[in-house]
Amino acid sequence: MKTSQEKAARIRACKHSKHVTLVTGYDYPTGRLLDEAGVDIILVGDSVGMVMLGFPDTTHVTMAHMLHHVAATARGVKNALVLGDMPIHTYDTVEAAVETARQLYDVGADAVKLEGGAEQAEKIKAIVEAGIPVIGHIGLLPQRVKEEGGYKIKGKTEEEALALLADVAAVAEAGVCAVVVEGVRPDTARRLTIASPIPTLGIGAGSHTCDGDVVVIHDLVGAFPWFVPGFIKPRANVAEVMTTAVKSWMKDSYTEPGSVTYPAEKED
Repeated sequence: MKTSQEKAARIRACKHSKHVTLVTGYDYPTGRLLDEAGVDIILVGDSVGMVMLGFPDTTHVTMAHMLHHVAATARGVKNALVLGDMPIHTYDTVEAAVETARQLYDVGADAVKLEGGAEQAEKIKAIVEAGIPVIGHIGLLPQRVKEEGGYKIKGKTEEEALALLADVAAVAEAGVCAVVVEGVRPDTARRLTIASPIPTLGIGAGSHTCDGDVVVIHDLVGAFPWFVPGFIKPRANVAEVMTTAVKSWMKDSYTEPGSVTYPAEKED
């Protein structure tokens, strides 16, 4: 089995040579299935808050949540790089960032991800120097949804595009092995990919604009029917299959009242 550093180096080496696949996973069976399918990166994301825990957004996810789900997922993975999200307010300082990364690494993450570009470079550098691989995250930042009043597409103006280009350069120089590009206008995402020395992993950034793609597993397999992002084409309908299976079982297990007989009790 490869070390975390070897897995990170493998991802970085995919630039210009291999399309990178990143899929979220939050538990042992999902992690194992994704690993056996050959996924490159399994992200235990703070999106666990919405798709597994019922929160309205990622800002409610705690370190305890992340440690629990990272540990469970990592137990099922042998080959893929397990990536753990650093939850909101757990990396407000350099020291806190390193400590949070260390905790996630200790329970099974091969690498960690934190949101933000150039302003996070010092923290990224410190984590990498501590021996823990990092993947960056720029563009739309879900942990800032309350500050920004919703999920807003980035890179729509030249000023925003230049800021994102500066972000890519900064996180790459700080030592990340790849960077997630979320909610960025497709033409801008393409510019970032061309300029970036590391793989860009797109989600909601258009088709064929980045070096790799990111997808939430529940969106991909139709397991969360209450909300499906417009940029995702579900490849299955797990919610319907599950509901049908449960209803079938309920029907088969039904017995008429009074039709069940029990063996007579033995006398002492």
